[in-house]
Parts: sequence; structure tokens; C-alpha cells
Amino acid sequence: MTPSRDISRLIEIMAALRTPVTGCPWDLEQDFQTIAPYTIEEAYEVADAISRGDLDDLREELGDLLLQVVYHAQMAEEQNAFAFGDVVEAITKKMIRRHPHVFADKDGNIQPAGVKSAWERIKAEEKAERAARRPPEDTAHKSLLASVKAGLPALTRAMELQRKASTVGFDWNDPRAVLAKIREEADEIEAALDRNDKAEIAEETGDLMFALVNLARHVDADPETVLRATNAKFERRFAYIETALAAKGRPLEGATLEEMDALWNEAKTAATTTAVVPAKAGTHTA
Repeated sequence: MTPSRDISRLIEIMAALRTPVTGCPWDLEQDFQTIAPYTIEEAYEVADAISRGDLDDLREELGDLLLQVVYHAQMAEEQNAFAFGDVVEAITKKMIRRHPHVFADKDGNIQPAGVKSAWERIKAEEKAERAARRPPEDTAHKSLLASVKAGLPALTRAMELQRKASTVGFDWNDPRAVLAKIREEADEIEAALDRNDKAEIAEETGDLMFALVNLARHVDADPETVLRATNAKFERRFAYIETALAAKGRPLEGATLEEMDALWNEAKTAATTTAVVPAKAGTHTA
């Protein structure tokens, strides 16, 4: 089988990988649940390539993300639920429906006026149609939080849940109150550690993370953005440890925690020093 620019070839490859006996054992073992984390990961890889301005990498990552769509569609087709073509038809239908100001309506007219109001009305209609297709028990209760999409990344969804709840006054007015909640959650984790209750430790850790997102929201910091920045900072400082040890001819695995911690503090000091702009000759600083 040869590469191609035609989407049908990718669909054929995926079908071959999922063919019993002759297909790939790993691919055959997968289902929607096991593939979902990869789908999320590939979406983040696309976002990362965009943030770095790497268009060559973006091309590759978009292909990886497209593979995820094809993979899910193939598994759905195996269950006689829908096929890749149905996915394409659904999104093209939605885009045409949501853009009556671009695409002619049933009478051949294009209406540029009221674009925003039309967009909101059409989305509301689509939401009502989806709700009508769900079992009655799924639509019986109309929660204020129901509009927060379940498929959002956990950090983003935590932020949106908190924002939505704040619209009816369920919120703190002072970031320090959130900080007190963070200390309370940390104390509860410590108590769970004393009891060696793994399930409780995990639950309390989730509560702490939720409280940290709340603090980020109150100080106007996007949790995903600040965590990415901290990840990058961690990588820089850890690279400093690796470089310093290598300069001494020491393998990373042979270093003690005390040695690495000391080098970590050196990295922090070095970063602080380079962040300070040196004074020009003949001038004085406070």
C-alpha cells in the first residue's frame, strides 16, 4: 500500500489495521475509551506546534489528529453506528446551516444581516435537537452547569464550572479566602496520608487541584498557561542539573537527592541573576 493525498487511502489503511487476523494486534485491541486519551494528546500537540510557529510540525500533528478521527470512525463503522463519510456529512451540514450569510438558503437568498443572532439561534436549535435524541432521564434536570461541555480538558472545565457558578453568587470575593481553602485541602491530604487511604488521598488531591484553579481564576491567570510556563521552568532547571553533573563527569543516576537539590537551587539563583538588568557604569541602583 502506497501513501496518497486522498483521504480514502488513510481510511483503507485504518481498516486494514483493524482487520481481524491480518491486522495490527495492538490496533485490534483498542476501543473508544482506550483511544480517547490519544485523541486529546494529539489535539494538544497541534496546539503546541501552533504556539511554536512550526508549520512543518503542524502539518505532521494535524495528520496525527486526523488519524484519530479516522480511527474512531472505523470503530463506529465496525459497530454499524456510522462511518467516516457520515462524520464529514454531519460537519458540512452544520457549517452550511450555521452560515446562512455565506451559503444560500432554500430560496437561493443570502442574508448577511443579523449574523450573530442567527448563529446563536441556530446553535440553540441544534442543542435542542441533540437533547431530544437523548433518553428522558438525561434531560429531566436542567442544571446551571449543564452548558459547560464535558469534553473540555479538566483544568479548563474546572475554570468554566467555577465561572458559571459565580454568576449566581456562589464564589469567594477575595483570593485570600481561596488561599485559605487551599491550605484546608492540603491539611485534608495530610490527614488522608496519615490514614494511608489511597482513594481518599486521590480524592483530596483532586479537591486541592480544583481549589488551585479557583485561585488562578481569582488572580486572572489561566491555569493551563501558567502550568505550561511552570513545566518549561522545571525543564530548564532540570537541564541545569544534568549539565552541571555532566561537567563533573557524574552520571545523573549516580547523584544523590541532596546534590541534585543543591544544583536546583543554583539554577534558581542563576535564573534570578540573569533576570536582573545590570546597571550601567557610573550609575547607582537602590
